[in-house]
This record gives sequence, C-alpha cells and structure tokens, in this order.
Amino acid sequence: MPEPDETAAINEAHTEAHGVENGALYVGDTGTLALEARRALVQLLSGPSLDGRRHGRLWPALIQHRAAIESHLADLFLELVVDPDMQTAFVRQADTGELDTPILLRRKPLTFLESVLLLYLRSLLADAELRGERAVVERDEMMEHMALYESHMNTDHAGFEKRARAAIEKVKDKNLLSAIRGSEGRFEISPTLKLLFSAEQVAQLARTYQALVGDEDEEGA
Repeated sequence: MPEPDETAAINEAHTEAHGVENGALYVGDTGTLALEARRALVQLLSGPSLDGRRHGRLWPALIQHRAAIESHLADLFLELVVDPDMQTAFVRQADTGELDTPILLRRKPLTFLESVLLLYLRSLLADAELRGERAVVERDEMMEHMALYESHMNTDHAGFEKRARAAIEKVKDKNLLSAIRGSEGRFEISPTLKLLFSAEQVAQLARTYQALVGDEDEEGA
C-alpha cells in the first residue's frame, strides 16, 4: 500500500493527466462543495429524504456542510428541514411570501388511499416513539385499515384491493416503508413521516377520515 505522500503524488499525477484543476472533481467542474456534500445534496433533491440509517455516509456530510448545502438550496428557492435526533432530513419549497418564484419540486398529489395509509403509518410511528420502540407494521394491517374506506372508493372489491396494494408500493418506493429482512410482509416505518406531517395536519386529516367512517356507520345502522 502506498504511503500518504505517495498517494498524494499519484492523485496529483492523475489530476494533471486528465486536465482537472486543483480542487475540481472532474474536467470543467466549477462547484464548491466537497464530494460527499454534493452526494448529500443530490440525495436531498432526488428525495424524499436523507436518512442517517439508510444513508450512513451522507448524514455526517450533511451535518458538516449544512450551511453550504442550505445556501445552495436557497439559490433554488428551497429550504432544508432537519431533525438531528431522528437523523433525517428533507427539502421543501421555501416560503417566499408574495415573491413570484419558480416551483422546482412538483409533487404528484396523494390519492385518497395513499393519504389514508400515510396517516395511519404516522399514528403508528407516534405510538412506537412513545414506547421507545421501532415502528413496525404488517402488510395485512395496512390492507385492513384501508378497507375501512372501501365503500367510499366507488369500485369493486378486486379494484379496491388493487389500489390498496398500489398505495403500499407507492409508499415503499418513497422509502417511507422499508422491508424487514427475514420477516415476510413486515415493514419498518421511516421517521421521516414525522417531519412530513405536522401534529396539526394529522389531527385535521384524522377528523376528516373518521367522519367518513362515522357517516358510513350511521347509514348502516
């Protein structure tokens, strides 16, 4: 293995051979962030979050270069939301008031079932945190909870189950659910959900959805 001085000389020779200036990461690079800081920034922009458990190398870079990353995000009218205790962070549009600014993060609206599922997972996460446990949920539990709202979907049972399964897959694709190895059909809920839904939003949505179920119960009485 080369000594530190030899390694530095090799890197310098490689840099000169490829026409990369000192400090640049590649030919034509004019960026100012360190490599790992750039990786953290890309993860934040690709979303939905940067999680210290899933992105072990990127979390320290985010903390170390947080001010610089926030500055780069501000250039795009974005702001960084960080929860150090949960080691999770995500990006959202900055509140620019009446200033007319372009919208970079165009998120697709949630379907009814997706919002129902996320609200349920958010409540499970809160309960698990109170107990000091990991938030874990089974696929059957999620399907059963969504089934409470089947009558409001105006679709056949097979069609409803298809949409419910699609909602679970959508949440998984967003890395808000992680499959637990060696445990078929069981998932860990990402703590990012705590940041995405405030307590006020949870309460408001819960009242709305509970009213739907309540109305159905009264009609069936």
